[in-house]
Formats: sequence, C-alpha cells, structure tokens
Amino acid sequence: MEGRPEDDSDLVTRAQRGDEAAYEEIVQTYQQVAFRTAYVITGSAADAEDAAQEGFAKAFRALGGFRPGAQLRPWLLRIVANEARNRIRSSGRRQRLELRLTEAFRPGDAAPSPEAVAVALEEDRLVIASRYFLELNGEETAAALGIAEGTVKSRLSRALGRLRARVEGATDA
Repeated sequence: MEGRPEDDSDLVTRAQRGDEAAYEEIVQTYQQVAFRTAYVITGSAADAEDAAQEGFAKAFRALGGFRPGAQLRPWLLRIVANEARNRIRSSGRRQRLELRLTEAFRPGDAAPSPEAVAVALEEDRLVIASRYFLELNGEETAAALGIAEGTVKSRLSRALGRLRARVEGATDA
C-alpha cells in the first residue's frame, strides 16, 4: 500500500539518534495518511492539517519511548488521531453535532436518545473510514482509534449493518 515502506526500523533508529533527515523522511512517508486520518476525525482540512502537524511534533518528542520492533505507522496514527480528537473536544463540535441530531428526530419517533445516536454515528463513520477510505488494517485501525482490534471488528460489523439498512431503506422509499 501507498506510504508503507518495507521496514521503518532503520529510519526510527536514526531519528532516535538525532538524525533530522531520517525524521523528515518519516514525515514525508506518512504525512498523507496522517492528514487523511485527522480529516476523517475532524471533518475539516484546516483542523486536520493542524492535528497532523502537531501529531508529528508530539511523535518526534516521544520517539525516545518508541518500542524497538513495534510498527511505526499504527503508533504514529494513534498520536495523530488523539490530537484530532483533542481538537474536536476543545472546539465543542460534538455538542453542535448532538444538537443537529436532536433536531433531526421528529417528536413521537421511537428513536434512541440523541446522545446514543451521535456516538453510534461517529463510531460508524470513524471505523468505516479508517478501514475502507484510509485502507488501514485491523491492527492499525485499532491503534488509530485507541480501541482493541476485536472492538474494531464488532463496530465495523454493526456499522456496515446499519449502513446497509439505511441504503436499503432509501431505495425502498
């Protein structure tokens, strides 16, 4: 897949020793997938760019604690995803999403709470986008979203089921 070198261990080792060119190469290799990961979470190109940039800066500072033999891509994407989620929390977007979802339900509908719908929609969007749009494998998706790989599988299954039901409902109407 694009952006996946055979082995990052040499670059990581060199970067840990202070080789700025090695870290620049890491950034160049992963900047597109880092941006896309952050964009899927934030929904904003500007926020995604900022989150990816800050994620790379945080990763550089934490490089000394990177476990030898671990895969760089999932570790790096987790840092970027966390930074993107932090940006969402600090901007209050989640509250605006809940308000829009609350307004979308008509009174009298037997629907789940707006909070439950908001969480489910967000989880669906993140897990589907990570697996199919970003082309992350199960382990990488788990690392980027900060959840267990088994949870990725179950959320993906439920999300695809809900998506299938929505598509089938839309074609019946």
